[in-house]
Amino acid sequence: MKKDFKQIYQFKITLKDIKPPVWRRIMVPGTFTFENLHFTIQDAMGWSDSHLHAFFIVNPATGMKEEIGNPNGGDPFDDVDDSEILSGRKKMISRYFTIGNKKANYVYDFGDNWEHVVLLEKILPRDDTSIKYPVCIGGKRACPPEDCGGPWGYEGFLDAITDPKREEHDEMLEWAGEEFTPEHFDPKEIKFRYSW
Repeated sequence: MKKDFKQIYQFKITLKDIKPPVWRRIMVPGTFTFENLHFTIQDAMGWSDSHLHAFFIVNPATGMKEEIGNPNGGDPFDDVDDSEILSGRKKMISRYFTIGNKKANYVYDFGDNWEHVVLLEKILPRDDTSIKYPVCIGGKRACPPEDCGGPWGYEGFLDAITDPKREEHDEMLEWAGEEFTPEHFDPKEIKFRYSW
């Protein structure tokens, strides 16, 4: 990715099928690839990046929906690519996200099937070169714990940890690290693994 960039893309990432919604607002360089965007979403949401992922987005040049992710399933030594998955390392977000093509679906963990709506809100000029990107400028609610069973498993998890009379209450709290506050989110606590 080019470290010298002139545009900032502002996205709102919303986790589907969770009420009230879990969401994050991020700003990223316009020179990002989908792989860079994937890492940024992982960090902003609080996921551990331990499962497969894919973006599903219309290519404005062809009008066709494409799947962008990791074609070899995450194995860096696997050179075989016989799938229709396009490499996120090679695809630039600026070629896909436009004012007329603002939305993508991002799926993380095909078992739990965490679906996210990735919405381009703005494309802004980079006026201040002292700011390191990406940044998280807003959001609501804690990310569900990894491997809790998707949106429906998360609902059961919340029921269990909020009701001490439930049989699985103590077990679920212990599994979550003794504490889980579903309403907590502070953008200042987000640490991105890469910055430009």
